[in-house]
Parts: sequence; structure tokens; C-alpha cells
Amino acid sequence: MTTAVDITVSREAGDWAEDAEWLAERAALAALGAAYDDEEGPAELSVVLADDELVHRLNREYRGKDKPTNVLSFALTEAEEPEAQEGVPVMLGDVILAYETVAREAAEQRKSLQDHMTHLVMHGVLHLLGYDHETDDEAEEMEALETRLLATLGIADPYAANHQPPDR
Repeated sequence: MTTAVDITVSREAGDWAEDAEWLAERAALAALGAAYDDEEGPAELSVVLADDELVHRLNREYRGKDKPTNVLSFALTEAEEPEAQEGVPVMLGDVILAYETVAREAAEQRKSLQDHMTHLVMHGVLHLLGYDHETDDEAEEMEALETRLLATLGIADPYAANHQPPDR
């Protein structure tokens, strides 16, 4: 991908590893490289490394679900495809991860925290780009893309052991 992409990673809460920002940026770039049409022009997105408390509050406030979840994606455009204006970056949205939930799931699924986090960032960015898993066909397409992208980073198929897409 040759288009300029501005990815802001912020550490708001949680006991994230030292390399968490780098892992988040790498995952976001991989998803963008595969699924963002660079003819749309430059893009911006943010990844927020948070904790269960913050994600719980956001999930309750914006999705009506009174519990934390592993990842939330807030797209800043309602359109199927983000609309670009000459010289203005497309604002894709925010991906927010909850440390305690991500760490617990990684332990339960016997995955490294880094691999699980990478998968969830990719998953969240793909949601920003219009991918979803509401139907079986959508889930199959999204999971196949995630599996291919993760393989390029040396990460095993996250759906091999338990066939459940991440929350969003």
C-alpha cells in the first residue's frame, strides 16, 4: 500500500506490554494493506489500549450491552466505503481493546497475549472498513481474510480451536 496512513495508538489503561503500540500499529497496517482501497486517499484511525472498565462503559453507552468486551470498533463514517476528499485523510474511526478481557481470553484459548491482541486489532480495523460477521457468509469472508493476514505475521489461525468471532 502506497497511501499515507496515520495510525494513532494510545495507551489509556491496562497492563499492556511494552511493545503493544508497535503490535497494534503492525496489525492495523496489515488490515489496511489488504482491505483499504488506496485510491480513496490517505486515511486516519486510532487504536486505544484500554481496560475493562472503559470498554464496559463504552459498550453500555453506545451498544446497550452492560458488560466489557474484547474489542469495540467505532466507524466514523456510515457509508459502505469511506468517502475521500482531495488532500483530506479519510477518518476511519477508533478501535478500542479491553486489557483484562483480552488477557483472559488469550489464557483461556492458550494463545499468546500478543497474538490475540494482534488478531483483535485486525478484526476491529476490518470492521472500520465495512467487514462484518452478522451472517454466515460475512463471517466466513471476514475470518478467511483475518486468517490469511495473521499467517503473513506468523500467527496461527485463531478460529482453528474455537470457531467464535471476536465481539465487536
